[in-house]
Amino acid sequence: MDEQQLSRTFAALADPTRRDLVARLAVGDATLTELASSYDVSVQAVSKHLKVLEGAGLVRRTKDAQRRPCHLEAEVLDLMTGWIERRRREAEERYQRLDDVLARMAADEAADSDPAPRTREGEAS
Repeated sequence: MDEQQLSRTFAALADPTRRDLVARLAVGDATLTELASSYDVSVQAVSKHLKVLEGAGLVRRTKDAQRRPCHLEAEVLDLMTGWIERRRREAEERYQRLDDVLARMAADEAADSDPAPRTREGEAS
């Protein structure tokens, strides 16, 4: 997935109604009328949301006789998940490196603050 496509996809999912449409289509294909019946907005408004999702590659409309069901392109979500997972792993690796540095700093600080070992009572070695 190229950067522009990824940006369009994330932008499309920024809207809660579009995220809800994607969730609804994850259950199964539905027509515009079926989808619009779940919202207190016009069919035209839902159609505009679907066009944004289509432009992002998340939804495809098919033709089935008189019906035009909308179909979720789940592969796009898989590509997004892969992108997110790569960023999560990179962040986790950075945090692990930071933890290692902080642990070394704490160990060095502890070693520097330890008093000199004593060999006999009251004498430093």
